[in-house]
Amino acid sequence: MNAETNTVNYLVKLKNRFLVAEKTVALQFEKPTGFVFKPGQYIDVTLLHPSESDGGGNIRTFSIASAPHEEFLMVATRLRESAFKRQLPDLALGTELKIEGPSGGFTLHNNPERAALFLVGGIGITPVRSILLRAAKEKLPHRIVVLYANRRPEDAAFLDELTALQRENPNYTLIPTMNKMENSARSWNGETEMIGPKLLEKYQEGLASPLYYVVGPPGMVNGVHAILNQIGIDDDDIRSEDFGGY
Repeated sequence: MNAETNTVNYLVKLKNRFLVAEKTVALQFEKPTGFVFKPGQYIDVTLLHPSESDGGGNIRTFSIASAPHEEFLMVATRLRESAFKRQLPDLALGTELKIEGPSGGFTLHNNPERAALFLVGGIGITPVRSILLRAAKEKLPHRIVVLYANRRPEDAAFLDELTALQRENPNYTLIPTMNKMENSARSWNGETEMIGPKLLEKYQEGLASPLYYVVGPPGMVNGVHAILNQIGIDDDDIRSEDFGGY
């Protein structure tokens, strides 16, 4: 990945906090004056006055889930058993945090003649949300298909919002797939395959010279990247971002 970095430190206050899936919380911060980023980039977030700490420290890197036209900065994350993550559900509104960024080059390509096929695992949807909202807002001509894999609908952050977004952007298609529906309390009529050759063959058909964007947990990213290579996709046509170290 070719990183694009223009990092600056800012102090921001927490404006809102809410669940976007089971055990997945979104944090909305005030957007600093002059803060400019490209959809797909990330920031480092520091807890300035942590109530507890562990070996993982008080800083985490998060993709920016909000789009540039939104009035806030938003990140979203699975809740884990680290000291950092344990504090997030209870952070008081108005809490001051430090952010540094933006950084990263996981951004939509410029050439609209080439399609974009996003292969997303779980919380990897956060930078993709930003990209999709920008594409809809600016009426970008890019053909965009998103394969979004989760175990269950309960785990799929922003699922309803990104499903509805298809009505605003006729160039965009969302294909959610759930591979552990036996553990779900909901019904599901969609795909149930993991992202692999079968889904790729089905949904890349007809896409013009697609670029492949692979994002999610490291194991998923590495596995899907290997599958793409096996079916003849060159690394020059693959862009990836893994969400490790949580």
